Amino acid sequence: MSRIVVLGAGVAGHTAASFLRAWLGRDDSVVVISPRATYNWIPSNIWVGVGLMTPADVTFPLAPVYARHGIEFRQARAVALHPEGTADDPTPFVVAESTMAGHEGEREPVRYDFLINATGPKLNFGATPGLGPDQGHSLSVCTETHAQETAQHLDALTEEMRRGVRKRFLVGTGHGACTCQGAAFEYIVNLEFELRQRGVRDKADIAWISNEYDLGDFGMGGMHLSRGGYVTPSKIFTESLFAERGLHWTTRAHVTGVEPGRAHYETIDGEQRAIDFDFAMLLPPFAGVGLQAFDRRGADITATVFQPNGFMKVDASYAPTPYDQWSAADWPRTYQSPAYPNLFAAGIAFAPPHAISRPYQTPSGAPVAPAPPRTGMPSATIGKAVARSVVDMLGGAPGPTQQASMAEMGAACVASAGASLISGTAASMTVFPVVPDFARYPEYGRDLRFTFGEVGLAGHWIKVLLHHVFLHKARLRPGWRLIPE
Repeated sequence: MSRIVVLGAGVAGHTAASFLRAWLGRDDSVVVISPRATYNWIPSNIWVGVGLMTPADVTFPLAPVYARHGIEFRQARAVALHPEGTADDPTPFVVAESTMAGHEGEREPVRYDFLINATGPKLNFGATPGLGPDQGHSLSVCTETHAQETAQHLDALTEEMRRGVRKRFLVGTGHGACTCQGAAFEYIVNLEFELRQRGVRDKADIAWISNEYDLGDFGMGGMHLSRGGYVTPSKIFTESLFAERGLHWTTRAHVTGVEPGRAHYETIDGEQRAIDFDFAMLLPPFAGVGLQAFDRRGADITATVFQPNGFMKVDASYAPTPYDQWSAADWPRTYQSPAYPNLFAAGIAFAPPHAISRPYQTPSGAPVAPAPPRTGMPSATIGKAVARSVVDMLGGAPGPTQQASMAEMGAACVASAGASLISGTAASMTVFPVVPDFARYPEYGRDLRFTFGEVGLAGHWIKVLLHHVFLHKARLRPGWRLIPE
């Protein structure tokens, strides 16, 4: 009998737990520890944020699904990792702090034979003064509740615009080290589409601000897309989309603070500027969730297991090297901890060795460097690969059997630009590999046969289909294993 503990029930953790349960024997235990009682299909939060879906459309309770499939569920937050156990008992364990109503703060040790850290990110709104919907002056679509609040603000402004009042909208990233430019991109084009549908587009000024060096960087150093027989830089692709929709943009920016109705930012050229708004949807930077680690004597070994940003060290090269010396070989393949063989990370929880985009900083020293995206398709693929390695190691394999390097992995993104089945469109993009490999593909770093982009109604239909298909898969309904990651 073995016990595998999965921390987190997002895309990576839920995928890993689901496949573990499907592949392991019934005498083996799979335990999921997550502070949330629900699963959230985060890509569709965009539609919640413009009022086209509700939180109920993008979430479902985890406990009933796990109960049906024999997965133990703890609604709790992992706070301390003890990979060596204690001096009296060497069995490793993690300390879980309950988040259930009526039991908040109660702690219990959960022992494991293998642990998969899929905790995802801390939404680090505090990195920028005034950022965020809770303690700040901006909005978010990072959770379904944030997105619902954003939609309510949009509704209120729509009513004012219908009365002839002009409004200013600001969308983008709220810090120089943000990731998820793609999510902000999808939100701004959906916002523009929805304002047209509501008949108030002529009363709206819509602006974009981000830490990308150029539009279309998306934290991946940009792309070259094979489109219509031509090779088009993603910069041109994205600028064309923005220009067609009358969107203004500012790039190479680090937002330094947000106050009511005004965002302050610094550029990599050292210019200090401000932009006024009536509505600001600015995504936060990510950090690790703050999980600490201790050895058998109780000494703090957090720095051994985690990088300073809180993400977990895996089989990557973390040696500090200049940008021009970065390599696809730096990226992890198995996501196994170099310190503890029975410890893995998946999804956003693993520490990337470096950014993919060239990093910059402002004259004051603030980073303007998009962090590499590790969400969606890559997260699910990594979660499944890690689960397979754990199963094989329990079966006697001497080490991980599966590899899922982002430098050898493709990804697809369908970014909707409006949700109408008749008039909506989407930008459909694929990239291979996610991390460019200039040794294999010297000209562009990627294989242009599998890196392309198109805009059209068919892509929107695909986006709607994916919403329903992936929620079906996440609910572990019949045939879920046949749906690819």
